[in-house]
Amino acid sequence: MKLPFFALACLACLLVAPSIAAHEDTGARFQAIYSKEWAWRQAQFKGEDDEDSQGELTDHLPKVDAATQRMRGDYWANVLKQLDGIRPESLHGDDPVNYAVYRNQIQTLLDNQRYRSWEMPFNSDTAFWTNLGFTARRTLRTADDYRHYIAQLNDIPRYFDEQTANMRAGLARGFSVPRVTLAGRDQSIADVVNATGDDNLFYTPFRRMPGNVPTALQTQLRAQGREAIQRKVIPAYAKLLDFMRSTYMKQARTSLAAEAMPDGKAYYASRIREFTTLDMSPDAIHSLGLKEVARIRGEMDQTIRETGFKGSFAEFLHYLRTDPKFYPKSADELLKDAAWLAKRVDGKIGDYIGRLPRQRFAIEPVPADLAPFYTGGRGGPGIYLVNTHDLPSRPLYSLAALTLHESSPGHALQMPLAAEHEGLPDFRRYTYISAYGEGWALYAERLGVEMGMYDTPYDRFGYLSYQMWRACRLVVDTGIHHFGWSRAQAQAYMRDNTALSEHEIETEVDRYIAWPGQALSYYLGELAIVDARTRAEKALGERFDIRAFHDTVLALGSVPLPVLQQQVDRFIAAGGTSPYANREPAAP
Repeated sequence: MKLPFFALACLACLLVAPSIAAHEDTGARFQAIYSKEWAWRQAQFKGEDDEDSQGELTDHLPKVDAATQRMRGDYWANVLKQLDGIRPESLHGDDPVNYAVYRNQIQTLLDNQRYRSWEMPFNSDTAFWTNLGFTARRTLRTADDYRHYIAQLNDIPRYFDEQTANMRAGLARGFSVPRVTLAGRDQSIADVVNATGDDNLFYTPFRRMPGNVPTALQTQLRAQGREAIQRKVIPAYAKLLDFMRSTYMKQARTSLAAEAMPDGKAYYASRIREFTTLDMSPDAIHSLGLKEVARIRGEMDQTIRETGFKGSFAEFLHYLRTDPKFYPKSADELLKDAAWLAKRVDGKIGDYIGRLPRQRFAIEPVPADLAPFYTGGRGGPGIYLVNTHDLPSRPLYSLAALTLHESSPGHALQMPLAAEHEGLPDFRRYTYISAYGEGWALYAERLGVEMGMYDTPYDRFGYLSYQMWRACRLVVDTGIHHFGWSRAQAQAYMRDNTALSEHEIETEVDRYIAWPGQALSYYLGELAIVDARTRAEKALGERFDIRAFHDTVLALGSVPLPVLQQQVDRFIAAGGTSPYANREPAAP
């Protein structure tokens, strides 16, 4: 007997309804897990600050003692267990992607706790005591901001004592920054100790206070700030300086390789997973690096011929490193050239990216206390820092590539664009995955070719040298941490294959030694984006829209590379439409 149509429809509803309810229940459970953990995570790290992520000012610094670290590890282990109870295939909408991104975050956080990474809370690039300097340089707008800042200053002794105890524990088990990379790193601590009165870095916010704070209150807050600096900050930095010079710098390990530390092979594998989001072996990465170095070398040789230079590759590098015409004569010249390049990008960027961030960025010199050991530039939300220290090591032929990477369309575009994407959960808007973020920024250098940003063969060689630099990182990082390369061997490899200055080679190699795995993220991330674009172009043919493709990549926030590839597959299946199609335009 045939059932009437309405009966069939009702039967279908009865069959589908439990499935929909199951999806909604699973999605609600997942949202409850990540919402609770994200709120907890923000509370745990309130007061933490660095040049990329300036959080809300609070009246304390984070707790970093061993007991707190163990508690965090237990917490994230429990969160991961809860995630194991959710079947990703039961999620719908954006939640399958959210699940993949969030699970990667929790696993990374848990791995850092398991390997007790907090016992080595600094490297040759970044340190907890210099991160506090970014707090000192930020803009304070209200009297409460100043009260919170003063409370943080008073909390520095406790915070430093906990960090020092962690470092002592690391030393005791052979888990430390390599000794060879520590020379001169104590100077940034000594600078705070030796700066008296209002010249101290931490007095910076008091030099110019906002007009909405009454004059009498300004006087009171300045006095409290001076007292905190004199009685708490300077003694805490002096105590840390004594520990670094008398203990840490003398007892730090003499080996270089991450694999030489306790449980080193597993630890280095975890660093590779964190920074690349891939399960690649050191051997596979090293082999890929050698292949890419050879490929880029061919392009560099062709570009040398275009310059008309008649000598060898080594002679051309020597020419670039020593001829004064390739270097700025003043810090202002370097900053102005960077600004001109960034402004040229402004006139072109709309042809390549559809949705642009509202936040603008400033171009400023790297602070003098950081500059000697800092990279050539650093970009992020609202800022592009250009290193004006040691001008003979800052070649102008590399400035276009540097600017594209650090400002727009690199970090100073991608990071605020993610933060402004209100359709994403906060754990995707405000976190940073190195393989994605650095991969995008390196891809932004490649976009400079299409945008016509490399005006001369020397500029193009500078771009290729930057590509070579990142390909060399695949070889050098695995060379140091897996194959046992020496510092001199790593420096020689960079010297022979890139146009980097000697100063940059030294600071970069020390960075790779002290920060295992991070250097791998750049080139592997770029290759993933290039591969995704190549597949999209081939599949879509004439329907391929470069703006829609870039919007698809950037709309993801910061995601693991496998997730990026999956989402580009969806972009292709949907016919290459922008994720912003059929949506209201962004507010101007």
